[in-house]
Amino acid sequence: MGTTRFRKLEAYFGDLGNAWKASPGQLRAAGLEERTATVLVEARGKISPDAEVDRLEKAGVQALTWHDPAYPPRLKQIDDPPPVLYVKGSLLPEDERAVAIVGTRSPTTYGREVATALAGDLAGNGITITSGLALGIDTAAHRAALTQGGRTIAVVANGLDIVYPRDNANLSRQIEEQGAVISEYSLGTRPDPRGFPRRNRLISGISLGTLVVEAGEKSGARWTVYHALEQNREVFCVPGSIFSPASRLTNRLIQDGAKLVTSHSDILEELNLRVVARQIEMRLAEDLPPSPDADGEAHLPRCLDHEPMHIDDIRREASLPVTLVGSLLTMLELKGLVKQVGGMHYVKTGEAAPSYGN
Repeated sequence: MGTTRFRKLEAYFGDLGNAWKASPGQLRAAGLEERTATVLVEARGKISPDAEVDRLEKAGVQALTWHDPAYPPRLKQIDDPPPVLYVKGSLLPEDERAVAIVGTRSPTTYGREVATALAGDLAGNGITITSGLALGIDTAAHRAALTQGGRTIAVVANGLDIVYPRDNANLSRQIEEQGAVISEYSLGTRPDPRGFPRRNRLISGISLGTLVVEAGEKSGARWTVYHALEQNREVFCVPGSIFSPASRLTNRLIQDGAKLVTSHSDILEELNLRVVARQIEMRLAEDLPPSPDADGEAHLPRCLDHEPMHIDDIRREASLPVTLVGSLLTMLELKGLVKQVGGMHYVKTGEAAPSYGN
């Protein structure tokens, strides 16, 4: 029962409660094929809607129909939105400012560091990170957003009472607390290889644009790109070595016209999201704790060393929330006072660095 059949039933019956009770003849008159109508009637005798609602409540899962005000508006715009979206966690209005980050399940060290850096910087600028909870680039993107105190959405191809891959069970729980895990599949649905390409249309559909960090020519990320192009969404790619199989798809997509990305600023500018970063800067100015001799931007460099420091160590040294620290580091980086050297590690630079001249 996909998008097309649901639309036929709604158009004919008005209310899907009436469709649920309809005879095979009425279902065929609504436009369903005879086999589909027969299977639906047979399944109806084995399913209790009330029991399904109870299962959802016990699992902590919310079911949103495409008529629900909480259903993501951007997702409604694609050609085949899911009639029902299952949600574990929360979807917020600010999630309309989402960017998808996808890529290979077997990234190089370069790819993992780039995904971490870009996802962290985007999250620090108020952008929700969307991905697929897979190992590799997806995992790096989700974790970086969480580390920054930002929001992230995982789109999966199974029921939300199942976690796949199992290695990401803890990550999935963290995402539920700081964003949402969503699926178009009902409880009990196990992951199937055929479901992942369709799942990817939701990753791109819920996002303003899709960033591919590392992906070979046969990577599943190519499906996300195809869907993004069909949905008239932006496609961004990180360039890689011409000798690396993990960068063959990204390099080719850049040749074909995808936006080449070397920093999060490229994405913010292309999507006209600079205003979001400015709004965050204004909020930070209001939220910073009073300091006797300096504001947050002046205080933070004093917590940095000229050797790389991880953002968690900087946060502890500064005694500030990680969201605040991430956004301040982004602003300091734009001013040339600090530099990210990979893996969410920062060093002093520019005016904040010592002079080694004569």
